[in-house]
Amino acid sequence: MPPAPRPGSIPRDIAAVADYEPFARRCLDDNAWAYLAGGAADEHTLRWNRAAFDAIRLQGSVLADVSGGHTRLTLFGHDYAHPVFLAPVAHQRLFHPDGELATAQAAEAMDAAMLVSTLASTRLEDIARVGRAPLWFQLYVQPDRGFTRTLVERAEAAGYRALVVTVDAPVWGLRNREQRAGFQLPPGVEPVNLRGMSMPGTPQLAPGQSMVFDGLMAHAPTWRDIEALRGLTRLPLILKGICSARDAQQAARLGIDGVIVSNHGGRTLDTLPASIDALPVIADAVGPSLPLLLDGGIRRGSDIVKALALGARAVLIGRPYLHGLATAGALGAAHVIKLLREELEVTMALCGCARLQDIDRRILFTPLPGRTSEPEKR
Repeated sequence: MPPAPRPGSIPRDIAAVADYEPFARRCLDDNAWAYLAGGAADEHTLRWNRAAFDAIRLQGSVLADVSGGHTRLTLFGHDYAHPVFLAPVAHQRLFHPDGELATAQAAEAMDAAMLVSTLASTRLEDIARVGRAPLWFQLYVQPDRGFTRTLVERAEAAGYRALVVTVDAPVWGLRNREQRAGFQLPPGVEPVNLRGMSMPGTPQLAPGQSMVFDGLMAHAPTWRDIEALRGLTRLPLILKGICSARDAQQAARLGIDGVIVSNHGGRTLDTLPASIDALPVIADAVGPSLPLLLDGGIRRGSDIVKALALGARAVLIGRPYLHGLATAGALGAAHVIKLLREELEVTMALCGCARLQDIDRRILFTPLPGRTSEPEKR
């Protein structure tokens, strides 16, 4: 389907974040849409990320005094105006000609932290120069470990506040929707931060060897690489893509500063649990000493409250701000953040929470055993 012209402004009938999705679909061709909207394999995890939030109920609280309330928080030694962060997404010029530069402008306008992808279509230094949004750098450990070190040094020199290592995609997931669409990067869109990196040659496999185990995974990072990075950088080191308590505990043992509970937006291993379902299990396993963030499925301010109640300190949004970006550029992406922050404040007030620290599991409604709040079907 050929893309329609962008509206040029925020469409009048957008009242919620989800309203942007159909506009974004009309503004993008089939190639870009397959990359943005698709998940791995049968896309169960992609759907569960959203459905799991809908299954969680809030317990409101009336007559609470929330005067002077706010959404401020401190993470890894820095203050943030609110807990809505922009997840790292590759190749953003697929969705708008200004790509990551427009996203950075939106982040600055709305006081949001932005995580910049290794596979950005704009140089990480150029993103850092366009504004004053707090930036974190998302790192894919490259087969060339020397080049990986260079990426870390560049991020430090450019003023990035944290290093986020994605650990759940040593090989790409089975992205059948992209395969069916014949996805490819169009001319002018490339991972510019990887220019000049030497690539390993095609492995010569002996009879009986596996292309996956002995080929594609030959240069995949391990916990040893994480230990090396811990000693390499002065930045807070955060692991993104952990869904199991065991892996989170190992991260804590290695002195990792934080974990982003994430299933990569349902794009790597299908039938992983929804991120919000994995969150409380991990929170219970590691305790409050290891800060947790959550990525995946956020579409409402009430979703943010649910994530904070279950142990997250902040949340990351991905597809929602890209829908805004595709529709109306920086203005659309900023509007998405604005909507979520306003909904977050309304939900907090109606739950009797004046500050993020007031949000805990007590604001979640738990039905009596054997009972449900769903209406009986007749």
